[in-house]
Amino acid sequence: MTNNDLVINANDTNVEIALIENRKLVEIHKQKANTQIAVGDIFLGSIKKLMPGLNATFMDIGVRKDAFLHYTDLGPQIKSLLKLTKGTIYGQINSPILSNFDMERDNPKNGKIQNVFQRNYRVLVQVLKEPISTKGPRLTCEITIPGRYMVMTPFNNGIAISKKIASSDERKRLKLLAESIKPKNFGLILRTAAEGKKVAELHEEMRGLMQKWDEMFKELQKGQEPRKLMDEMDKTNGLLRDILNNSFNKIIVNEASTFHNVKNYLSTISPEQTKIVSQYKGKKPIFDHFGVTRQIKSSFGKTYTMGSGAYLVIEHTEAMHVIDVNSGPKMKRLDQESAAISVNLEAAHEIARQLRLRDIGGLIIIDFIDMRSADNKAKLYKAMKTAMKPDRAQHTILTLSKFGLMQITRQRVRPEVNIDTTETCSQCNGTGKVNATILLEDEINRDLEQVIQSRPKSSIRLHVHPYIHAFLTAGFIPRKQYEWYKKYMKWVKIYKNDDFGLNEYKFFDKNEDEIRLNQ
Repeated sequence: MTNNDLVINANDTNVEIALIENRKLVEIHKQKANTQIAVGDIFLGSIKKLMPGLNATFMDIGVRKDAFLHYTDLGPQIKSLLKLTKGTIYGQINSPILSNFDMERDNPKNGKIQNVFQRNYRVLVQVLKEPISTKGPRLTCEITIPGRYMVMTPFNNGIAISKKIASSDERKRLKLLAESIKPKNFGLILRTAAEGKKVAELHEEMRGLMQKWDEMFKELQKGQEPRKLMDEMDKTNGLLRDILNNSFNKIIVNEASTFHNVKNYLSTISPEQTKIVSQYKGKKPIFDHFGVTRQIKSSFGKTYTMGSGAYLVIEHTEAMHVIDVNSGPKMKRLDQESAAISVNLEAAHEIARQLRLRDIGGLIIIDFIDMRSADNKAKLYKAMKTAMKPDRAQHTILTLSKFGLMQITRQRVRPEVNIDTTETCSQCNGTGKVNATILLEDEINRDLEQVIQSRPKSSIRLHVHPYIHAFLTAGFIPRKQYEWYKKYMKWVKIYKNDDFGLNEYKFFDKNEDEIRLNQ
């Protein structure tokens, strides 16, 4: 069974959430405090420009970038949605209850955008994808209001049950319960978390979802200016709503208000799990303490080395992502086919983790190590499907092509997580050049003289790189220290520091306080 931990690093400007499965970092989420747009937000939009060639429209939703709405994202109930939007804005519809609402005929699947909209039309829209690169947000008119156990869909009388609920008896039970609690002209999608839940729990959540719909309706009544009508809940609670289950061991939060927010939210959706929430009060940053920073540093970047010594090379282009699998030196003792399947199976599990961790979407091409055995190819495909199973993003995996390539498409709803794990060299400041080492001794002599002039009675200690330490202390009687003793009548102790760069040195007093030089 999977053991999950959630580590939450919150401050005034943003929240970072790390999901750890079996001690391995699998997802990292970031949300700024002033985020304008998030997946799930509902807006009142205005048609700005019709694009018949694309069969789409650009919309003003009250934010800087125009949003994109394609015909395929209108949904069959778009005419009913337009009717509700217009009627509510102009005061002809005064109730969010749809029991007496006359539904319009379904919209054809293969129609034209100009037959549905005209310029300046107002319509309710929901964010399907966040802005990515130069593209604005992508929208849908198929409004959904998600809860932990179910998702409510206005203008739809259907009931759907999660495919992950395998028991036919449980599926029938949930369908009967859903039919008994859902209002007319509202559909329901029962999520996996609804399995085994009683009607009272489902009904309570249904009331909460209807309350959200009611609040959004009141916002719509206030006017016709493009603007946000309903926020998707913050990323922390949204993640808990979507993934919380009995496999969670710990939820650790560093900031007090976020800690209380998480605990209060858990008390409403899963009271028995409030005990797993704790507040971190240590001196080290929370991500450092729980090893998240180290995993981020080791997992991101162009190249990732696996436990066996084999490694992945991850490249990004405008059109696709390409992952190359390479064997390491440890695999040479095996025959070629055995080595290939061993590396490929290890790579499949790591690639699945990397796709989730970096939130890579779109088309992904994987160049596995060539194998001849058809059984091994089938085994690799099965392993890849198993490794991708926990991934909540929609994805499709194709079998290996005759060139040994595997193609995966993965849903992309927000920008890819791209963390630069490189650091600027403290010696060259990124220029790639440092002062000649032959001059280092002269620099130390000059600075030591300045230190002794400013602190003639202080005990002085010099910290340097181990190589420089070996050079300065060489000989039965250390040459450099003896030279300084004759000149200043003061013995300068020299210490090696493994963290220093080759040309780095510092002076300290006997209390180990750094002596800063006047520049």
